Amino acid sequence: MKKNIILFLLFLSMPAIAQVNGWVTSKKSEPVAFASITVANTYNGTSSNENGSYSLNIKEKGRYTIIFRSMGYKTREVTIDVTALPHTLNVTLEDESYTLKELVISNTDNPADAVIKNAIKNRKNNADKTARFEADFYSRGVFKLNDIPEKILGQEIGDLGSSLNNSRSGILYLSETVSRVKHLNSTTIKEHVIASKVSGEDNGFSFNNAAAAEFDFYNNYIPFEVNVVSPIADNAFNYYKYSLESTFNEAGGYIINKIKVTPKIENEPAMTGYVYIIEDSWELYAVDLSIKGSQIEQELINTLTIRQNYGYNAKAKLWTKNVQTLSFDAGLFGVGFSGRFTHVYSNFTIDPKFDKYTFNAEILSFEEGANKKPDSFWNTIRPIPLTKEEKADYIKKDSLQDTRNTKAYMDESDKARNHFTLFSPALGYVYHNSYKNWDASYTGIARRLGFNTVQAYNLEPGFYFTKYHDDKQNTYTTIGTDLSYGFAEKRFRATGTISKKFNNFSKRIITLRGGSSIEQYNSEKPINRIVNSISTLFFRDNYMKLFDNNFIRLSYEEEVVNGIHLYGSVEYTRKRALLNNTNFSTLKDLYHPYTSNNPLLLYDPATMYDNTTLAFQKHHMYKTSVAARISFGQKYKTRPDTKENIANEKYPKLFLKYDKGFASSISDYNFDHVSAKVTYDLTIGNKGELSTSFRAGKFFNSDKIAFTDYMHFNGNQTHVGRSERYMRVFNFLPYYSHSTNDAYFEGHMEHNFQGLLTNSLPLIHKLNYYLVAGYHILATPNRSPYMEFTVGLDNVGWGKARFLRIDYIRSYESGFISDGVIFGLTFLDILE
Repeated sequence: MKKNIILFLLFLSMPAIAQVNGWVTSKKSEPVAFASITVANTYNGTSSNENGSYSLNIKEKGRYTIIFRSMGYKTREVTIDVTALPHTLNVTLEDESYTLKELVISNTDNPADAVIKNAIKNRKNNADKTARFEADFYSRGVFKLNDIPEKILGQEIGDLGSSLNNSRSGILYLSETVSRVKHLNSTTIKEHVIASKVSGEDNGFSFNNAAAAEFDFYNNYIPFEVNVVSPIADNAFNYYKYSLESTFNEAGGYIINKIKVTPKIENEPAMTGYVYIIEDSWELYAVDLSIKGSQIEQELINTLTIRQNYGYNAKAKLWTKNVQTLSFDAGLFGVGFSGRFTHVYSNFTIDPKFDKYTFNAEILSFEEGANKKPDSFWNTIRPIPLTKEEKADYIKKDSLQDTRNTKAYMDESDKARNHFTLFSPALGYVYHNSYKNWDASYTGIARRLGFNTVQAYNLEPGFYFTKYHDDKQNTYTTIGTDLSYGFAEKRFRATGTISKKFNNFSKRIITLRGGSSIEQYNSEKPINRIVNSISTLFFRDNYMKLFDNNFIRLSYEEEVVNGIHLYGSVEYTRKRALLNNTNFSTLKDLYHPYTSNNPLLLYDPATMYDNTTLAFQKHHMYKTSVAARISFGQKYKTRPDTKENIANEKYPKLFLKYDKGFASSISDYNFDHVSAKVTYDLTIGNKGELSTSFRAGKFFNSDKIAFTDYMHFNGNQTHVGRSERYMRVFNFLPYYSHSTNDAYFEGHMEHNFQGLLTNSLPLIHKLNYYLVAGYHILATPNRSPYMEFTVGLDNVGWGKARFLRIDYIRSYESGFISDGVIFGLTFLDILE
């Protein structure tokens, strides 16, 4: 009875149209999931699905030998005479008979080590055999939710677009891709998508692609957020322990070594599982390896597993990867979810002749109408049959598409989303009109509440209306206003914005903005509103220095050619200096007044409390700015609805900028300013990531310009960090002590060891903290360079909550100045 039920379920999951199809089961009548199925002496192959069902694309009648391979089972070759199509072939696989060779075990010799040493020795040669190829590529991505609560953090979840069943589980996302891939090496791939399908989206395009599936264990490292050491990397013995569990005979007389691999240290970027190595040639036969999310800086993931099966072409005498699955399980706030990407490579052409134009900046493109392929196309080309659950998801969600596109459905859906609550005035509110494709938003009072010495308590609510255009390119027009009221200043300000995005390829955006605003002297806003409010109210340290600005500005940005972004603006501005208007704080003992709002007076004890002297004279002027960002060697993916840029890690990024202030009502305030910035991030194998940033600039005709137009550097006097990396900040530098209207140079270097050293320390390695070291320098004329040396711990937290960083800073300028600790809260920028 059990066997009949399984076969019935497998039958339901088979495609309606196929060539040679069937299912693969074990002798216990259990499905054999993701078995590799190939036609002998060809590269025509496929895989069974998770229920053991398969479909092999054979278009002509004739005699064929079909090879079935799966880890843990004996390879089976079946010869069939196909006299009619479709042809059904069901196969039962026997458990592999494992044996251990007769071994002489000593205290120093490990037979697994000898196999791995040979695999490492022949790694590059074996990789080169199949590095250059063309192939058909198929990918299926599935994300599932499990036991989802009805509310998360008090918010109703609903059924997530009909994704959840009565048990609050189901498929959230299902997509497929069929493409042709040209592969020069693991970092040089060109892919053309022939067909793309997303469940429930008739205009959707899958994000599955071959570059994302490139996990080559012949390389030293497998790329994640942290480079993972391959079990056959040159330095693998520093990270892995090996044991030879067994050997077995593969069809064709090959001996396969099944080797268990285990990380030497728990949190090192090394995987756990099995590698299967072919005797004598020392090629990969299969891999089955897992890693914890905490080992690759993916804290939400519990475990990620990669399985690969290689097929053998006896005619060409080559082993090629033909089936790969990447699966994971994860969870947060009691929500469990899992995912699996299944990849099939087939119809290889090994060592094709590529011309010099084959590989260029474009690495992915789509065939016109790729997302319009009918079901008949998918039923004949899909190499892995859909499971019963996946079929049901397509049927259910596709049938709901027409309903979802009706005004009645959209209005009902918006009604639930547009629910106005008791907390909406404080936390904000968004009103959606899906049918007419617009939304209106209000930024809550609590989210923009602050305190500073010019305004005292201040409110800055915002109101925005956005119309999304019906061109499927994510273009929009936004109109909005930001309001500001300071209770001590008793002044109301307002700015208005009109912004239009013209396309999603060059991403041209033109924005007109103007009105009255209160702004920090440093336009990069290094002082966080929340941190400044706390510092002022509780410690009487008012770091935020502000001025009044009435302006109208027209700005433009666009990627004019691949890798070159241009930015430009022209504005009229009227600026006015401001003074403190309050001495209030939560402290009862007002032991001294607040320091001046004039940043020029802060560093002299005789003037630092002056509340009468203005930092600059009231004036108006015109300003223009032209800038370029150059991303050298940038690659890109051309999707039908967007251009997705991919940074090239081999090259730096260059930023160039020219600012000019002219026609000022005070002639001395006119100026010219040129600057350049270079950033470069380098991943050093599994030794961590080195980040660098250097900026230099020079003012001309600027001896007496207003302090608002000086070059200000991002200091920090709060002992609170606010970003994941400190590549734009000097953590002990007073905010305006080194501002200049002359030449300047600043440099930042930071190396995140990503567990390289801390993973080796007793007890510390269990915390999974990362050592970080940095150096920062600032040079301006007529004073010694300011320098900071830093050392700290990143990835600090508990469980999946890893949002803290702690650094010890030591600063120098003509000798030692000070030292102390910075507590980094990496979420503060989000709250600004």
